[in-house]
Amino acid sequence: MKIHKNQDSIRIGITHGDINGIGYEVIMKTLEDPRILEMCTPIIYGSPKVAAYHRKALNIEDISFNHIRHANEAYANKANIINCVDENVRVELGKSTEEAGLSSFNALEKATSDLEKGYIDALITAPINKDNIQSEKFKFPGHTEYLAEKFGTRDYAMLMVSETMKVGVVTTHIPLSAVASSLSKEAILSKIRIIARSLKQDFAINKPRIAVFGLNPHAGDNGLVGAEEKEIILPAIIQAKKEGIVALGPYPADGFFGSEDYRKFDAILAMYHDQGLIPFKLASFERGVNYTAGLPVVRTSPAHGTAYSIAGEGKASPESFRQALYLAIDIHKNRAIYDEITANPLRTYDINPNQVDESVDIEASEEDNL
Repeated sequence: MKIHKNQDSIRIGITHGDINGIGYEVIMKTLEDPRILEMCTPIIYGSPKVAAYHRKALNIEDISFNHIRHANEAYANKANIINCVDENVRVELGKSTEEAGLSSFNALEKATSDLEKGYIDALITAPINKDNIQSEKFKFPGHTEYLAEKFGTRDYAMLMVSETMKVGVVTTHIPLSAVASSLSKEAILSKIRIIARSLKQDFAINKPRIAVFGLNPHAGDNGLVGAEEKEIILPAIIQAKKEGIVALGPYPADGFFGSEDYRKFDAILAMYHDQGLIPFKLASFERGVNYTAGLPVVRTSPAHGTAYSIAGEGKASPESFRQALYLAIDIHKNRAIYDEITANPLRTYDINPNQVDESVDIEASEEDNL
């Protein structure tokens, strides 16, 4: 529930990420466009001192920050910033330091608390270093797992989003050697359900279609190069169909992307991290967004890392961060409409017309016809 003063302006919280990376660069390059400030009220959880350092290093002149102590003090049509770190923090561009990790965590902790309390409407997280942020308070592979625990969510999914595709994964940040043993019918079915709900609630897609990948080359070749497709993946797809979810597969990942069959679906579910993210980043690296589906709150992030190698050089593209901001705004609005539809089911609403035709003419594995 919103409790901030200005009910008309969407308040977007932004964590500054690793202070030695490109976080401030992509944030400032995005917010220096005055049109962004007409769309939302950005609130950076970071450090005015560190922001000033990066602004000077990058020679960015067309932006200023309104220093505030609390999100409720934020001004519309301005870029606001809340100090979350020690005033004596030291910036060392391109280096992984303990100070940078602590600064990342402090900003994330404060922003998450405000998000939970309703002081901000959505959260965008700038890239962190997943090594230097580790501490007694942060023992997670990344933002996704931290936020899931904070909001008491066991069923969630990392969903990579671009204008051309949406890719989710069953297993995320685990060794490749552990992928097969981590897969189960229940785990796959859970991700299918989460993605299907998110496509309706967050992306306003009324009848979403989800393509599910196999694990093995050629989706197992009918059992010749692996049994996971028949024993685990296909049963999950069949159960999803019984629940009214349009899930098809299992598809071989290589041919699926090579033939551009991904354009016929609203989302794709890959079995492991690189199976889905390599083709996604190849096609959408600069404009891709990392979205955490299944949370009760809205969180997005650019699809790149800290990029230490170019920190402070002015070379970083803000496009992925800009798209993360646009997506956070869109999802916040879509959820409001979805909640209204759910509360008033007899009313009629305009549904997103940009959906695939009812017929999906695509060749799946033989198991898909069972």
